[in-house]
This record gives sequence, structure tokens and C-alpha cells, in this order.
Amino acid sequence: MAASFTGKLLVANPQLVDPNFYRTVVLLFEHGEDGAFGTVLNRPTDEGAAEHLPAWAHLLAEPATVFIGGPVRNEIAVGVAEWPTAEAAGESNLFSGIGFVDLTDPPDSEQAPERIRVFSGYAGWDAGQLEVELAVDSWFIVDPIVGDVFGDPEGLWSRVLERQGGHLSLYARYPEDPSLN
Repeated sequence: MAASFTGKLLVANPQLVDPNFYRTVVLLFEHGEDGAFGTVLNRPTDEGAAEHLPAWAHLLAEPATVFIGGPVRNEIAVGVAEWPTAEAAGESNLFSGIGFVDLTDPPDSEQAPERIRVFSGYAGWDAGQLEVELAVDSWFIVDPIVGDVFGDPEGLWSRVLERQGGHLSLYARYPEDPSLN
């Protein structure tokens, strides 16, 4: 395996029609020889997160709902958090103080993150599976910014592509149904 994309974003090519990933933005938590996993950032639900995790309610970023993190293990909650620095995030740091957090225990008042988002399940790829999808251009790999994780999920896919410039920015305006273009 050449490079790890841990901490990067996978942005779905508009021609990726799998309903689990159509026009999604995925933050990769891990990418290595054994596979990859991460969470879809732009699939909020109407379900409040505070009722499931009351100890974490004061740290929930708006919208304070549960997001669909992907098609794998929807019964588990995955937390993505922001700390003031990469050092404060510790080993979970993916970029700029953004990392994942264990939601099974209440937050530690001295080392608590500044805010969190809660995801139901995650996206996962077996060894070599993501590389195959990348080889057929199912995904674009780009650098994340904090606003991708904690900003408005509506329109995230287009915003991420637009800021890339060049040919990738053209995909931001790709019509939902190209036959109507």
C-alpha cells in the first residue's frame, strides 16, 4: 500500500450511485493495509442525540441530532470531537484537534472536547476495497477543514468540491439528473 489517507476526506464522485454514499463526504479515521473506516459527515437525521447520550448533551454541536455515519453497525454511536489543539486530542487527532471520542463513559471535565457530533454506525472497507474504488474514480481525496465536520451539513458535498478549484470544483455543480441538463 502506497499512502495512508487517514484524516482525509473521501468525497463521492457524483456518478457513485450507491444510496449509502451518494453525494457523501466521509472523514477517514483509519486507512491501512487491513482496510479503512470513517464516518459520513453529511447525513443528519431528525433524531435528537441528547436523549441517547445525556451526559454529553452540553457538548453537542448544532444540529444536535444523530447523523448516519454509514451502513456498518448502526447500533453503535461514534463520536467525533474537537479539542482546542492537536495535542489535547491526543492519539485520536486526525487533523487540527479533530478526532474521535469514546462515548461509553461520561466526558472527563478536565480533558473534555469543546464539542462533539454523534454518528450512528460507520463506513468501512475491507483490505484493498477502498483502493479498488479509488482506482475507478468513485471517490476524490481532499484535505478537510474543521467546518467540514462541524459546519452545516446541508450542501457540504458541493462546498467541499467547490473549494478545491480546478476540475474538482466543476463537480460541485453536477446536476442530480444529467439527462435533464
